[in-house]
Amino acid sequence: MKNILLVTSLLAASVSFAPQASANDSFSLRVCEYVSVNDKRRLRSFLKDRKLKIRSIFDGLKCNGQNLLEFAASSNALDTGELIINKLPVKVVAENLEAIKKHSAHLGGVAEKRVN
Repeated sequence: MKNILLVTSLLAASVSFAPQASANDSFSLRVCEYVSVNDKRRLRSFLKDRKLKIRSIFDGLKCNGQNLLEFAASSNALDTGELIINKLPVKVVAENLEAIKKHSAHLGGVAEKRVN
């Protein structure tokens, strides 16, 4: 009985300690930082080193409560915003077109050309 209780408590302790949560937060923080400072080169390099694509991280990543497109537009990050628009599917860009236009006329125009 003691062995079962000991194994169960160790298993519960190992599950409750989640070092990956901080890694994910660090990942999100870096991506958001690169977008906010409009550093397209470092964003591309960061994603390439981890063998990730913007398409694969777009749905799960929020920066200040906004998706990457809205965040780039509100941060006036034109270069990274254009990169994100060009790497996402047209359907996703079309869904976010109004939010992009609301924050940035330039990125709204780029998104509109991509959709049409």
